Amino acid sequence: MRGGYIPAARQKLIYDIVRSKGIVKVTELSEKLNVSEITIRRDLDTLERQGLLERTHGGAIYTQRMKTEPLYVQKNRLYREEKEAIGRATCELLEDGDTLLINSGSTTLQVIRHITNKDIRVITSNLGAVTDPNPEIKELILVGGVYRYQSNSLVGGFATRTLDQVYGTKAIIGVDGISVKYGLTTPIHQEAEVARMMIERTRGPVIVVADHRKLGVTSNFITAPIEKVDILVTDDKFNEEYREELESAGIRIVIARTASGETEQGKQN
Repeated sequence: MRGGYIPAARQKLIYDIVRSKGIVKVTELSEKLNVSEITIRRDLDTLERQGLLERTHGGAIYTQRMKTEPLYVQKNRLYREEKEAIGRATCELLEDGDTLLINSGSTTLQVIRHITNKDIRVITSNLGAVTDPNPEIKELILVGGVYRYQSNSLVGGFATRTLDQVYGTKAIIGVDGISVKYGLTTPIHQEAEVARMMIERTRGPVIVVADHRKLGVTSNFITAPIEKVDILVTDDKFNEEYREELESAGIRIVIARTASGETEQGKQN
């Protein structure tokens, strides 16, 4: 038997490899397991039908499922350096006169905190913009609505009706998961509704801000398909093997360098 594995055993091994690496190529698996690329593609199709991974043009991506929403107060303490770097890098994409539509999240809050020296209006559902205000922002508008403690945000009919009265020049969207196949997703339908409305009411680029852990993650409710995303701002722990799939979907990738990442790069040089 070529490769020495029965299909079930081979598929488990493939799944373990994809889970360990995050993303793999068909050619890599074929060489490693000593079976044809056609066999590998069939195995990947089987594993995708089981919801264990996401097929790409040349391989597969490990699919992580987010079933429940972590509390905002918990998320806000995690990966602060990466989120701050993303906030700074995103602000470099802004221009005088921008009207920004910004949703909830600890990463989008870092964008709000780092806006400086620009004539910018912010329309947001993120209550962190009020509890930790940035005096550099020319005008801050809250969308109104029902307060959600879990996400420290405003949601519901009042929020969407407010958004229906405005247009943004840019949308800055935080996500729980981003996937080429499944798009932008979140475990809470009210949050998906607000973010979706912000994207629909934007007449300029949609900028997704997400640290490296969000790549390949999917959840229950769709905010938008991947085709709606123009720019992804992520941190320097980004797995470069994702780049081809994202760029083939028309997404520009901006890498935010953290202080620790710059230090490590300096050591390598």
